[in-house]
Amino acid sequence: MLTISQYNESADYIRARLQGFQPELLLVLGSGLGGLGDRVEAPIYIPYEDIPHFKKSTAMGHAGRFIAGILGGKQALLMQGRLHVYEGYTMEEVAYPIRVAYLLGVRTLIVTNAAGGVNLSLAGGKLMLIRDYIKFTLDNPLMGPNLPEFGPRFPDMTYVFSKDLRCKFKAVAASLGEAVAEGVYFYMTGPQYETPAEIRAIRALGGDAVGMSTVPEVIAANHCGMDILGVSLVTNMAAGVLDQPLSGQEVIDAANAAGARFQKLMLAFVEAL
Repeated sequence: MLTISQYNESADYIRARLQGFQPELLLVLGSGLGGLGDRVEAPIYIPYEDIPHFKKSTAMGHAGRFIAGILGGKQALLMQGRLHVYEGYTMEEVAYPIRVAYLLGVRTLIVTNAAGGVNLSLAGGKLMLIRDYIKFTLDNPLMGPNLPEFGPRFPDMTYVFSKDLRCKFKAVAASLGEAVAEGVYFYMTGPQYETPAEIRAIRALGGDAVGMSTVPEVIAANHCGMDILGVSLVTNMAAGVLDQPLSGQEVIDAANAAGARFQKLMLAFVEAL
């Protein structure tokens, strides 16, 4: 189990690199969405591998670093690449950067991901605000001794994703002529894609999109009391919806194709906060 002293050592290292810069919010950039980091003014780059107790990001298309700077007029910290359970990390290790950001003073989390469409109305390129999630995996980033510095032993999960932030995001999207759906994100560990039978089961259980990230991070963020916005970019229809196989490169290509549109919308949203 990780200790509060390890979290503090990581936060102290980043704080020293920031040299007085105080981030207001944290953005986690999902697959193919890392280009938003190029919009940061006066950037400070901090590779994960340089931070004490941090793990390396090995996923395709993930740079594996923090970027601190001004984004949309706000003092922001961006994760250009995240960690995943399928890389061999525990959920606590995957959620580790979120807790470190909390120690740095961050109280708002914007988490994005590339997801497969389960709801048949979510075609590739559609943006979905995450209203709730379903996780049936046994592991959990809060298992083990509770660290009261972050939150209570038994956190409530009724309002994980902020309704106010979702409403503001939809208003910004409407002003740009962008249609945004809302739905339930179904978490699977991967790295294999789901079978067609699993996708049918996920649809029957109320899942609208499926992916291999985000949930460990938002559990930790909710435990800390952060305000959370989750956005999925539906890059492809999930297994069995179309009569074709899935590939990781397809997901990245689709995310990159929608990247400029997504970045414009996210930048406008950050400016509106």
